[in-house]
Amino acid sequence: MSLKNYWSRLLALVLVAVIGLTGCNSSTGLTGNYSQDTLTVIETLTTALDLPSDAPDLAEIQTTAREQINDYISRYRRETKSGGLRSFTTMQTALNSLAGYYTAYGSRPIPEKLKSRLKTEFKQAKVAVERGV
Repeated sequence: MSLKNYWSRLLALVLVAVIGLTGCNSSTGLTGNYSQDTLTVIETLTTALDLPSDAPDLAEIQTTAREQINDYISRYRRETKSGGLRSFTTMQTALNSLAGYYTAYGSRPIPEKLKSRLKTEFKQAKVAVERGV
């Protein structure tokens, strides 16, 4: 084997390793553990819903919430283990409502009626996750 072939194979191996290791990291804090990720998203979104509209870190938390919504749905939507669970369908309904509101109204305050419904759905999803359904 020539030196050129050796270096090209070594470079390919290093690139695969780097892409594989960095591609698995999530900037949203989600780990790949469905139960833990569901609870993390619920906690973040509940915090975002409870913040007053004049909170200094509101924009940062809303950005984190949007990123977690996107990451959570894209990660678990196609998985047969989690995609068919009652907890996932409840979360998907809540997240679609919240994402739709953010898309339509930007950073305007969320109406109390929607907050109440989302919190109810989050409680239902949390109970379902804890039961494993």
